[in-house]
Amino acid sequence: MGQSIHLNTTRLHCIGAYLARPADTPRGGIVVVQEIFGVNAHIRAVTDRFADAGYVAVAPCFFDHVESGVELAYDEAGFTKGRTLVAEVGIELAVDDVASAAEAIASAGRIGVVGFCWGGTVALRAAQRLGLPAVSYYGARNPAYLDEVPRAPVLFHFGENDPSIPPETVQLHREKLPQMDVHTYPAGHAFNRDVDPHAYHAPSAQLAWQRTLDFFARELGGAA
Repeated sequence: MGQSIHLNTTRLHCIGAYLARPADTPRGGIVVVQEIFGVNAHIRAVTDRFADAGYVAVAPCFFDHVESGVELAYDEAGFTKGRTLVAEVGIELAVDDVASAAEAIASAGRIGVVGFCWGGTVALRAAQRLGLPAVSYYGARNPAYLDEVPRAPVLFHFGENDPSIPPETVQLHREKLPQMDVHTYPAGHAFNRDVDPHAYHAPSAQLAWQRTLDFFARELGGAA
């Protein structure tokens, strides 16, 4: 369904992206923000699922600013390199890339953003800086940004058994951003990652996915 494209960014650096389109008239557009492992098979599949749900969806290859074609394994080497790459790219440059991706699919209608792990924090920042409705899955880096009120609604998903996001951190989201919806699930970190049996928790992933689709249907206003 999807295809590889190129995005012109605000830093005059062209990066890659994975684009998927719905079969019928789009309900809007979704920018999909990766985990620390690059735009891999899992992120492409998520992007395809949004297209199946009626959205033009695009997943920018943020790591192209540093290294092209990055797809990392879910092992210690992958974690180590992924953390290095996200540190080099940084949250704010990634938000600029989200803006570029949103512009590239602007003809789809209203645009939202969804992000996972590192991408969950990028999604939060996109709501704060760009005013895009956002869904943030298990963004462990969120606390640094909770003092800034988003310019658009944000939906948060967290696993109750996530060692990187303890209950007090989840509660901080509720206290700092009481106007936003925060959901928890009986799962660990990365519970939506269905290609990883160590992380995936199907009931939690399915419920969070339905809530995500309901959120975008409401906020982007596309016809069912």
